[in-house]
Amino acid sequence: DFVVMRVMEVLNGVGKPLKGSKILLVGLAYKPNVDDDRESPSYHLMEKLEAHGAIVSYNDPHIPVIRPSREFARFAGRTSVPIEAGYDLILVSTAHDAYRSIDFLGLNTPIVDTRNLVQGKHHLVHRA
Repeated sequence: DFVVMRVMEVLNGVGKPLKGSKILLVGLAYKPNVDDDRESPSYHLMEKLEAHGAIVSYNDPHIPVIRPSREFARFAGRTSVPIEAGYDLILVSTAHDAYRSIDFLGLNTPIVDTRNLVQGKHHLVHRA
């Protein structure tokens, strides 16, 4: 709930409501550098953000397609999308090593970073 509220605050700060906002969730796996998504808090974030009307996509190099599960069956079949501009907000949920070489700031998109992945202080980066 705290992270969802933080996302709402950051979006409000740039004059956008959560409802209808396009959010890219970065990292779906339970922990960095693995393909294990069981009990991943990222699914709860997706669920809560979508319940508020957000449009959530995800990127995870270790999970190209979401596998069926009992708890989050509605997400099964979704595919990982490229990290690119065009989102209203980027939410960093899992800090895979592959993300360390990506220029997130170059996307000029507000970032809520729950894993301290994006280094340095910048007006686009908000810690959660």
